Amino acid sequence: QCNSAPAAAATLTASQPLGEAATKEFILNHIFRISPYVIPRPEDFWREALRLHYRGSGLPKMLADHVAGILRDSALGELPVSELLSSKSYMVRIVQECWGRFLDRFGICSTRAADTGSPEALGAISIPFEHPDVRVIVDTMFLEGTLQPVTIEGSPTGMPAWVKVGLVEDPGTLGDLVREGIKKIAEDLPGMDSSHRNWADLARRMGEVSFRFHGLNAAIAAPLLQQLRQLQRDADERLKGWLFAHFADLPSLPAAKGPVMVHHVPRFLSLRRNAGEERIALLVFDGLAMDQWIQIREYLAGRVPGFAVDEGACFAWLPTLTSVSRQALFSGLKPREFASSIETTSQEASLWARFWQDNGLRKSEVFYQKSLKRTEQLPELEAAISRPTTKVAGIVIDMIDEIVHGAMLGKRGITGQIGAWCDTGFVETLLLLLAEHDYKIYLTADHGNVEAKGIGRLSQGVISEIRGERVRTYRSEALAASVPAEFGAFRFDIPGLPPDFLPLYARTGEAFVPKDDQIVAHGGLSVEELVVPFVKINFTRDAS
Repeated sequence: QCNSAPAAAATLTASQPLGEAATKEFILNHIFRISPYVIPRPEDFWREALRLHYRGSGLPKMLADHVAGILRDSALGELPVSELLSSKSYMVRIVQECWGRFLDRFGICSTRAADTGSPEALGAISIPFEHPDVRVIVDTMFLEGTLQPVTIEGSPTGMPAWVKVGLVEDPGTLGDLVREGIKKIAEDLPGMDSSHRNWADLARRMGEVSFRFHGLNAAIAAPLLQQLRQLQRDADERLKGWLFAHFADLPSLPAAKGPVMVHHVPRFLSLRRNAGEERIALLVFDGLAMDQWIQIREYLAGRVPGFAVDEGACFAWLPTLTSVSRQALFSGLKPREFASSIETTSQEASLWARFWQDNGLRKSEVFYQKSLKRTEQLPELEAAISRPTTKVAGIVIDMIDEIVHGAMLGKRGITGQIGAWCDTGFVETLLLLLAEHDYKIYLTADHGNVEAKGIGRLSQGVISEIRGERVRTYRSEALAASVPAEFGAFRFDIPGLPPDFLPLYARTGEAFVPKDDQIVAHGGLSVEELVVPFVKINFTRDAS
């Protein structure tokens, strides 16, 4: 963002030093393009706050506090200005809830549980949705899925036409939102000069639209399928080109503000412990793609009062295989640093414990459990996490990966199965259990999943060390070169992998399975496989 500051910044000299307040205002004006002195009215404030977050550039807390101090005596004095400017998740939740209150004027009631768990400050918040500058950004947030429309029956009278973007009057309305969302995302795909943040934002936007698509009935979804697949293909091809140029830079990027890659996660959590988060739980949903996280998030928002999230995303390791990316996630290491176990996950518990021991904890203070997926397992888990000595817990939830590998009806079928699993109460019970024992809860995945079409099996016997559906790995150049050219598979060698671990990837939308078979798989480098959620889960009030 600092690169966007105008040349005027270069004119500052040692003979003209700025004080602290003037420095903050210079940064606000020239980098974030916001001046607290010209946003005293609610419509001005909300326009700028929404614009900031839509661009993905919420204010650092220090600057947000400075703006709040300036606006304290204005007409905005009752607003939680600092939180709204610094936290996108907080702002989205407030806008969603205020939208529900706005609809009350027309006799429309929202049924989201989160609406009943509003923060105390909500009573003083009123958003001028009617103002054109506010309305145009809110429209986009509904189209792209950042805000969820309210389902209604019939069409209330006396309601302005523009309000309908945030309503679902019939199933066809949601189909229109999906169509417009696909179109808008397709017009704004990242390019070669984009940052990793742009790709993370794209993954979230595509996840929101995909989640909505998979929830449509078959008749409405069918005409939209090709548009969605074309968007996915175009995005994946652009991502492939970007990765060839930039992936090698990602592993060494700083993780202080959030992990860029999954092996940054332990380091980030260690920083959070140093900042005062004494007990931390890391939930790794094996194989959870962005659209499936959004499905779980929306389920929880409708069931758990006070549920809120700080949402982000990070990159899995390539190839997007469990033994590669999940080990990196728990160890804090690049795959070449655990070369001896790269084909198995059996060392995860010891790697997790070793990381935390290297960062000041005793082995007895570190907990790890995998294969968690049923409510009947939770009492045993509680016995472990409730011990006063337990400081960090790493927990693998593998139901999503099991559903994906058994999927017969594509991602739309997976959506139904995830819904049924959520209905068992497992996820909400797990989260509330951790919150009850004072854990700060972080949720992520080792990789996602994508729909792919079979191009034929590679009949190589034991030549390939890992025979994934979207990737094959080999131990020598000669073996990797033995793959027939007609498969169109390609190499992408990155320095973070062991030198004798050579992945060969299927092309966009393809898999090494019987010709024309439709599957859901992982291992490759699509947006849906590679960019995974990284979120902090909060409860804004006692959930009881």
